[in-house]
Amino acid sequence: MSFCGMMRVVSESLDISIFRRLGGSEQVTFGYYSRALQWGIMPVPMARNSPQRAGFLLGGGKSTRMGADKAFLELGGQTLLARALGVMAEVCGRVTIVGDPAKFAAYASTKYGPVVADVFPGCGPLAGIHAALVHSSADMNLMLAVDMPLISAELLTFLFTEAESNNATVTVARTSKGLQPLCAIYRRDFLPVAERALRAGKYKIDAAFAEFPFA
Repeated sequence: MSFCGMMRVVSESLDISIFRRLGGSEQVTFGYYSRALQWGIMPVPMARNSPQRAGFLLGGGKSTRMGADKAFLELGGQTLLARALGVMAEVCGRVTIVGDPAKFAAYASTKYGPVVADVFPGCGPLAGIHAALVHSSADMNLMLAVDMPLISAELLTFLFTEAESNNATVTVARTSKGLQPLCAIYRRDFLPVAERALRAGKYKIDAAFAEFPFA
Protein backbone atom coordinates (compact mmCIF):
# COMPACT_ATOMS: atom_id res chain seq x y z
CA MET A 1 0.00 0.00 0.00
CA SER A 2 1.35 3.41 -0.92
CA PHE A 3 1.23 6.16 1.67
CA CYS A 4 1.83 8.89 -0.92
CA GLY A 5 -0.49 11.82 -0.45
CA MET A 6 -2.10 10.59 2.76
CA MET A 7 -2.49 11.94 6.25
CA ARG A 8 -1.02 10.42 9.41
CA VAL A 9 -2.13 11.38 12.91
CA VAL A 10 0.17 11.16 15.91
CA SER A 11 -1.40 11.49 19.36
CA GLU A 12 0.38 13.42 22.05
CA SER A 13 -1.20 14.46 25.36
CA LEU A 14 -0.55 18.14 25.93
CA ASP A 15 -1.90 19.90 29.00
CA ILE A 16 -1.85 23.23 27.20
CA SER A 17 -4.87 25.48 26.64
CA ILE A 18 -4.51 26.69 23.09
CA PHE A 19 -7.21 26.02 20.59
CA ARG A 20 -10.25 26.82 22.69
CA ARG A 21 -9.68 30.50 22.61
CA LEU A 22 -10.33 30.99 26.32
CA GLY A 23 -11.10 27.38 27.19
CA GLY A 24 -9.60 24.40 28.97
CA SER A 25 -6.97 21.87 28.10
CA GLU A 26 -7.59 18.77 26.05
CA GLN A 27 -5.68 16.11 24.17
CA VAL A 28 -4.32 17.33 20.86
CA THR A 29 -3.37 15.11 17.95
CA PHE A 30 -1.25 16.11 15.01
CA GLY A 31 -1.95 15.21 11.40
CA TYR A 32 0.49 15.22 8.54
CA TYR A 33 -0.67 16.06 5.04
CA SER A 34 2.17 14.84 2.89
CA ARG A 35 3.22 13.44 -0.45
CA ALA A 36 6.08 11.47 1.10
CA LEU A 37 5.64 10.43 4.73
CA GLN A 38 8.18 9.21 7.24
CA TRP A 39 7.14 7.49 10.46
CA GLY A 40 8.09 8.26 14.03
CA ILE A 41 7.84 11.00 16.60
CA MET A 42 10.74 13.16 17.77
CA PRO A 43 11.38 14.53 21.28
CA VAL A 44 10.76 18.25 21.70
CA PRO A 45 13.98 20.32 21.81
CA MET A 46 14.38 23.79 23.22
CA ALA A 47 12.84 26.55 21.10
CA ARG A 48 15.26 28.05 18.64
CA ASN A 49 15.26 30.72 15.99
CA SER A 50 16.05 29.58 12.48
CA PRO A 51 16.16 31.30 9.11
CA GLN A 52 14.23 28.28 7.80
CA ARG A 53 11.38 29.02 10.20
CA ALA A 54 9.04 31.86 9.39
CA GLY A 55 6.00 32.90 11.36
CA PHE A 56 2.93 34.57 9.87
CA LEU A 57 0.33 36.08 12.16
CA LEU A 58 -3.09 36.09 10.49
CA GLY A 59 -4.54 39.40 11.65
CA GLY A 60 -8.14 38.58 10.76
CA GLY A 61 -10.82 40.50 8.94
CA LYS A 62 -13.25 43.16 10.10
CA SER A 63 -14.50 41.20 13.14
CA THR A 64 -18.06 42.28 12.38
CA ARG A 65 -19.58 39.54 14.53
CA MET A 66 -17.67 40.72 17.60
CA GLY A 67 -18.30 44.41 17.09
CA ALA A 68 -14.63 45.14 17.82
CA ASP A 69 -11.31 44.43 16.15
CA LYS A 70 -10.17 41.26 17.90
CA ALA A 71 -6.49 41.90 17.14
CA PHE A 72 -6.55 44.90 19.47
CA LEU A 73 -8.60 43.38 22.26
CA GLU A 74 -6.65 43.19 25.50
CA LEU A 75 -5.95 40.19 27.71
CA GLY A 76 -3.74 40.56 30.76
CA GLY A 77 -2.71 44.06 29.80
CA GLN A 78 -1.61 43.14 26.27
CA THR A 79 -3.43 43.16 22.98
CA LEU A 80 -3.96 39.77 21.36
CA LEU A 81 -1.76 41.02 18.53
CA ALA A 82 1.16 41.88 20.81
CA ARG A 83 0.86 38.62 22.74
CA ALA A 84 0.95 36.51 19.60
CA LEU A 85 3.87 38.41 18.08
CA GLY A 86 5.90 37.97 21.25
CA VAL A 87 5.32 34.22 21.48
CA MET A 88 5.99 33.64 17.78
CA ALA A 89 9.23 35.61 17.94
CA GLU A 90 10.57 33.08 20.47
CA VAL A 91 10.47 30.23 17.97
CA CYS A 92 10.59 31.78 14.48
CA GLY A 93 13.47 33.33 12.61
CA ARG A 94 11.13 36.12 11.54
CA VAL A 95 7.51 37.06 12.10
CA THR A 96 5.24 38.85 9.63
CA ILE A 97 1.68 40.11 9.99
CA VAL A 98 -0.78 39.15 7.26
CA GLY A 99 -3.64 41.62 7.01
CA ASP A 100 -4.62 45.15 6.11
CA PRO A 101 -1.38 47.20 5.77
CA ALA A 102 -3.18 50.37 6.88
CA LYS A 103 -4.59 48.77 10.03
CA PHE A 104 -1.27 47.29 11.09
CA ALA A 105 0.96 50.16 9.85
CA ALA A 106 2.32 50.79 13.35
CA TYR A 107 3.80 47.27 13.39
CA ALA A 108 5.54 47.54 10.02
CA SER A 109 9.12 47.91 11.16
CA THR A 110 12.61 46.50 10.84
CA LYS A 111 11.66 43.91 13.43
CA TYR A 112 8.58 42.57 11.65
CA GLY A 113 8.98 43.86 8.12
CA PRO A 114 6.15 45.10 5.90
CA VAL A 115 2.62 43.85 6.50
CA VAL A 116 1.55 41.31 3.87
CA ALA A 117 -1.81 41.94 2.18
CA ASP A 118 -4.00 39.20 0.69
CA VAL A 119 -3.61 38.51 -3.01
CA PHE A 120 -7.23 37.33 -2.93
CA PRO A 121 -8.87 39.90 -0.60
CA GLY A 122 -12.06 39.03 1.19
CA CYS A 123 -11.59 35.28 0.76
CA GLY A 124 -10.95 34.32 4.38
CA PRO A 125 -8.02 32.67 6.20
CA LEU A 126 -7.02 30.50 3.23
CA ALA A 127 -6.22 33.72 1.36
CA GLY A 128 -4.05 34.79 4.30
CA ILE A 129 -2.12 31.52 4.20
CA HIS A 130 -1.72 31.89 0.44
CA ALA A 131 -0.42 35.47 0.76
CA ALA A 132 2.04 34.40 3.45
CA LEU A 133 3.48 31.62 1.31
CA VAL A 134 3.76 33.93 -1.71
CA HIS A 135 6.03 36.19 0.34
CA SER A 136 7.94 33.48 2.22
CA SER A 137 11.37 32.10 1.39
CA ALA A 138 11.40 29.75 4.39
CA ASP A 139 10.69 26.03 4.17
CA MET A 140 8.72 25.88 7.44
CA ASN A 141 5.96 28.45 7.82
CA LEU A 142 3.91 28.78 10.98
CA MET A 143 0.41 30.16 10.43
CA LEU A 144 -1.24 31.42 13.60
CA ALA A 145 -4.57 33.18 14.02
CA VAL A 146 -4.46 36.29 16.18
CA ASP A 147 -7.39 35.10 18.32
CA MET A 148 -5.57 32.21 20.03
CA PRO A 149 -4.28 34.15 23.05
CA LEU A 150 -3.31 31.12 25.15
CA ILE A 151 -0.79 29.76 22.66
CA SER A 152 2.65 28.99 24.11
CA ALA A 153 6.17 28.91 22.75
CA GLU A 154 6.42 25.28 23.91
CA LEU A 155 3.47 24.25 21.77
CA LEU A 156 4.80 26.07 18.71
CA THR A 157 8.19 24.43 19.24
CA PHE A 158 6.45 21.06 19.35
CA LEU A 159 4.71 21.81 16.05
CA PHE A 160 7.97 22.80 14.37
CA THR A 161 9.72 19.70 15.71
CA GLU A 162 6.99 17.47 14.32
CA ALA A 163 7.10 19.25 10.96
CA GLU A 164 10.88 18.97 10.75
CA SER A 165 10.82 15.24 11.49
CA ASN A 166 8.96 14.33 8.28
CA ASN A 167 8.29 15.48 4.73
CA ALA A 168 4.71 16.59 5.36
CA THR A 169 3.26 19.43 3.36
CA VAL A 170 1.17 20.51 6.37
CA THR A 171 1.51 19.58 10.03
CA VAL A 172 -1.81 20.46 11.62
CA ALA A 173 -3.29 19.95 15.06
CA ARG A 174 -6.64 18.30 15.63
CA THR A 175 -8.71 18.70 18.79
CA SER A 176 -12.18 17.46 19.68
CA LYS A 177 -13.46 20.41 17.63
CA GLY A 178 -11.68 19.15 14.51
CA LEU A 179 -8.63 20.29 12.56
CA GLN A 180 -7.00 23.55 13.61
CA PRO A 181 -5.43 24.83 10.38
CA LEU A 182 -4.81 28.29 11.84
CA CYS A 183 -2.17 26.92 14.18
CA ALA A 184 -0.17 24.77 11.79
CA ILE A 185 3.10 24.46 9.89
CA TYR A 186 2.91 24.77 6.11
CA ARG A 187 5.68 24.01 3.66
CA ARG A 188 5.87 26.24 0.61
CA ASP A 189 4.58 23.48 -1.67
CA PHE A 190 1.13 24.15 -0.19
CA LEU A 191 1.08 27.41 -2.18
CA PRO A 192 -0.20 25.97 -5.49
CA VAL A 193 -2.78 23.93 -3.58
CA ALA A 194 -4.12 27.08 -1.91
CA GLU A 195 -4.09 29.02 -5.16
CA ARG A 196 -6.05 26.37 -7.03
CA ALA A 197 -8.68 26.31 -4.32
CA LEU A 198 -9.00 30.10 -4.22
CA ARG A 199 -9.25 30.42 -7.99
CA ALA A 200 -11.96 27.77 -7.95
CA GLY A 201 -13.92 29.77 -5.36
CA LYS A 202 -13.28 27.20 -2.63
CA TYR A 203 -12.42 29.40 0.33
CA LYS A 204 -12.62 26.82 3.12
CA ILE A 205 -9.23 25.47 4.17
CA ASP A 206 -10.72 21.99 4.47
CA ALA A 207 -11.47 22.15 0.74
CA ALA A 208 -7.78 22.69 0.03
CA PHE A 209 -6.88 19.83 2.37
CA ALA A 210 -9.12 17.57 0.27
CA GLU A 211 -6.22 17.20 -2.16
CA PHE A 212 -4.48 15.15 0.55
CA PRO A 213 -6.50 11.98 1.25
CA PHE A 214 -6.92 11.04 4.90
CA ALA A 215 -5.28 7.83 6.05
